[in-house]
Amino acid sequence: MTDRLVDISEGPARLSVSLDRLVVKREGAEEVFIPLADIAALCVSHPNVVYTHAVLAGLARAGAALVVCNDRRLPAGLMLPLEGNTTQAERFIKQAEASQPLRKRLWSQLVQAKVRTQGRLLEQLHGHDFGLKALAGQVRSGDPDNIEAQASRRYWPVIFGDGAFRRDFEAEDQNRYLNYGYAILRALTGRAICSAGLHPSLGLHHHNRYNPYCLADDLMEPFRPLVDKAVAGLCEARGADAPLDAATKSALIGPLTGRLTIKGESRTMFDVLARLAASLAACFLGQRNKLNLPEC
Repeated sequence: MTDRLVDISEGPARLSVSLDRLVVKREGAEEVFIPLADIAALCVSHPNVVYTHAVLAGLARAGAALVVCNDRRLPAGLMLPLEGNTTQAERFIKQAEASQPLRKRLWSQLVQAKVRTQGRLLEQLHGHDFGLKALAGQVRSGDPDNIEAQASRRYWPVIFGDGAFRRDFEAEDQNRYLNYGYAILRALTGRAICSAGLHPSLGLHHHNRYNPYCLADDLMEPFRPLVDKAVAGLCEARGADAPLDAATKSALIGPLTGRLTIKGESRTMFDVLARLAASLAACFLGQRNKLNLPEC
């Protein structure tokens, strides 16, 4: 898995492909060449960017994700590769046939990891976990007590030092930062899912019929606090109403190109997501019963 995120947001550009490289051409500047095999995700937010069909086909062939932004510079669309694994058909079948008890057990592992990570982040930022670590230990199969929501009610009023803060996709405050960071994380997670030969629409817990990326929304849960931490730093340094410019995006993407610890080993985010998705496939195939989750 490669680890390069390419963001096209600072001006008009023409994107094409030459010799398996993405070519970025801007007026008055030298062409930039980026091997397609090195790209994990391409995010395009400037309205005056032109693509050739070869760009879309080349990204899909290389296993990269494409994130397209709207006029507010916020992600509005996501394209993932269709072919991800040589045993994809078999894995699709096993994924679709997975029993409800298995799905519930796996979802509880994700919730527990997410709440623990939220608690660690609050400790780092405010010196106290506000009871989240204890809550994580109470998660049961399928999370019937909705510990995830209980944790959120404690987490959001504290993390930014704003008791009135609420998650609102349309809000013009730090929610814009969260939306952007989560969208990139979602793209990277979706890419790992496809590479593992799984279908991103068939979720463990998320199941909205209009959501084509339910499984990506499931698997990204434990990693959301990485984005939250970056947003908290941005709010402290620039305020919640700063523009979503190149500097802001770089700060949000930074944690997603960093390294995480898993079983005592330091690994890239892309490697961690790939291992998580592969472990999920193994669970569906009956080869293991636990997900390969990191210590974020």
